[in-house]
Amino acid sequence: MKFLLICLVSFLAPWALSAAEGTSLERFHLRPEGEKAIGYCQAVRVGDLLYISGSVGDGPMPEAIAKAMGTLEATLKAHGLSFKDVVKETVYATDLDAFIANSGVRRKHYGDTFPAATWVGVQRLFRPEFVVEIELIAAFPRG
Repeated sequence: MKFLLICLVSFLAPWALSAAEGTSLERFHLRPEGEKAIGYCQAVRVGDLLYISGSVGDGPMPEAIAKAMGTLEATLKAHGLSFKDVVKETVYATDLDAFIANSGVRRKHYGDTFPAATWVGVQRLFRPEFVVEIELIAAFPRG
């Protein structure tokens, strides 16, 4: 079994390296000064996928969700995309029950076209006043 694994890795490694070398990364900054100070960028495009950093919201949960979704929408629009192009959503909430109770705020953006999603309860986010952080992966339409 060990021999098969070594053979498989030896076979795939050159392919993976050449695929990575041919992939260009496009970085996008929504708020360059703040992002640089913290050490991240709002989004990175790799091929047909756009990886969007977590966008946060503070205050009561419905308003916090709306703030985060507004930032995400701005990032999507800057790339000619919408929430219909989102394939994966990850939510981190300091009060998961409050997020679930107010998840209808998301429906305003997604309509009836929801992505794969993971919702996680956390103790705290980057700043203590943040109550929700939402990150997305969107796919660019082909053709």
